[in-house]
Amino acid sequence: MTEPFDTPEVMLTTVDNPFDPFTDFDAWNSYDIRLGYNTCAFLDRVSQVSDDLSESEQQLALHQAIEEIVTENVSGMWVKVTRDGR
Repeated sequence: MTEPFDTPEVMLTTVDNPFDPFTDFDAWNSYDIRLGYNTCAFLDRVSQVSDDLSESEQQLALHQAIEEIVTENVSGMWVKVTRDGR
């Protein structure tokens, strides 16, 4: 059994999105799609998530994908945000 993944809750967003993906996901997602970013689909393509993984392993895979995206952020448009604002 895999230990629970214990890190701050993080999400990927763009620098210009004025909505909080944690508290106002629908507005955040509408803005994101309207501008053609499709952040959720992009994150899905980059992450190595599978139904064969435990929930904890899936969380880790998403965190790793977010880190990869913000590290390789050539355009400078992607940022990682945390629920607690850190």
